[in-house]
Parts: sequence; C-alpha cells; structure tokens
Amino acid sequence: MKLPVLKIGNLQPKYPIIQGGMAVRISTAPLAAAVANAGGIGLIAASGMSIQELKDEIRWARKNTNGIIGINIMYAVKKFPELVFAALEEGIDLIVQGAGFSRDIFKWCAEAKTPFVSIVSTTKLAKLAEGLGASAVVVEGTEAGGHLGTMESVRKILPEVKKAIKIPVIAAGGIIDALDMYEVFKLGADGVQMGTRFAASLESNAAPNLKEFYIQATAEDIVLIDSPVGLPGRALKNEFSEKIAKENIPPEKCENCLKKCKRNFCIMAALNNAQKGNLKEGLIFSGAYINKIKEILPAGEIIRKLVSDYEKL
Repeated sequence: MKLPVLKIGNLQPKYPIIQGGMAVRISTAPLAAAVANAGGIGLIAASGMSIQELKDEIRWARKNTNGIIGINIMYAVKKFPELVFAALEEGIDLIVQGAGFSRDIFKWCAEAKTPFVSIVSTTKLAKLAEGLGASAVVVEGTEAGGHLGTMESVRKILPEVKKAIKIPVIAAGGIIDALDMYEVFKLGADGVQMGTRFAASLESNAAPNLKEFYIQATAEDIVLIDSPVGLPGRALKNEFSEKIAKENIPPEKCENCLKKCKRNFCIMAALNNAQKGNLKEGLIFSGAYINKIKEILPAGEIIRKLVSDYEKL
C-alpha cells in the first residue's frame, strides 16, 4: 500500500511521519535530526528550554541534517513569545504548537513565512486555525501521551475535522505501528505524528533507565494525572504518580515557568527528573498504547520498519 503525500506549506517530507515534540528534553536535536534524515519531520521540544539552549539545539540539528526540522512548543509556557521568535530567527522550518491556543503566533509565522501547525482536539478549533492561516493541523485524541485536550478518540475526531477543513490533517494519539497508521489514513489523515514510539528510540534524550521503563510498561500501567498546566495528562504509574494522586506537592522553589499554574506540583521538575532517570520523583508521560513497544531502535530504523510494514499491507 502506498503512503499518502503530506505537504505543509512549501514543505514535503519523503514520508508523512512527524516525530512528536516531547518535553522536557526528550525530543532534542539528535532525535529530530535522525528523523529528518530518515525522511520524516523532526521536532525539537522547546518548552522548558532557555532561549540560548533552543538556538543551540536548532543549530546542531541544522549541521546534522538537510531534512525538515521544526519545534513544538506549549502555549502554556511563560517564555512562549521569546522561544517562538528565537526559533524563527534561527530559520526553523515549521512550528507546531499546542496546550492552549494563541492567535498571535499565526501572525508571527506568517510574517516570517514559516508554516504553522496548530494542535487541536475539536472541529471548532480546527476551523478557527484554518481561518487564521494555519498550514496544517494536528488532530490529537485522548490516546496521546502528555497533556490532553479531549477525552475523545482521535479516530472519532479525525473524520469530522477532515470534512470541515481543506488544509492537511495530521493524526496524533496512540499511533505506534503500521496498522495504526493504516487506520487513521483510511479515516482521511494526510500524515501522522508519533511521540511515544520515538521516546523509546536510540536518539531519544531520555535516560537509559527511562527507555527501559517504557518498553517494560503494560496497558495496566497507564494513569491520568492532574497537571499544573490545567489539563489532564496521560502518564505511567510510578511512585510519583501515586503520590500526586493522593496529595499536592507545592513547589519549594518556583521559577514561574508557566503562565498559569495550579501549583499542585512542579511539572518542570517532575519531567526533568524523569528525563534524567530519577524515576521515583519523575513524571513519565506516555501514550495509551505503549505496551506495543517492545524494543529500543534507532529512529531511522523505526521509520524504515513503519514504511516497509505499511507497504506490505
């Protein structure tokens, strides 16, 4: 079976596969470059980075690939404008944004002639994004890892959005293998965004014990947490997730990284702990079907296998 062609503005990857931008520091330049080199679109997760760190990451990726490199950023972070402008100044190929809705970013990207992709979970927001000038939308369902904008399946939302707008629609949430891709392409998706599968890749910046935790996880390990961002989040059960389910852990030292924070715990500290391998005090975000991932592979091999398996369907 032949893969669909994905075109976002003037960008056309070899394969319609986008690697999700997983913060904090899971999706960094080496992963994004490896995905881009394999024919997909690689994303650097900007949320939680300093301005200079993001610039350095983009420059490293640029030196190590001629493929398509973008950033993913949460609207919820306080340094949202500064990080967006830093990426635009570095000539980033595209920007993907979720965890809130910004009208300003459409103008910023249009002025820079940079394609903008809005992460949405409803037809209403998809139509609004198209009207404001988005080059594509990522339709993210409840199966996704991390912050969730809906409790509806991507397989329900996707056909509705596809009928309502003309710009490309990229499916996200619970997409692990070629059969998952087949299902969403059959429903009208022009591309897929995959996060969790690439979190468990060789080039992922997750600590080795965190990657091992991913591939040992079962469906029973999936939990929903109440994020300080103001959204539910899908994560894996561990000591930290069980603790925050029982009590609040207000930050001892707050760096005001979010525009609005419920302060039930410090999400940046929790995500940083997980990325560094401190799993007892870390929040481990995960998609709903992580149990399908059985091995850590190079990102290029993940894409090669996805394409090969899909073409055999």
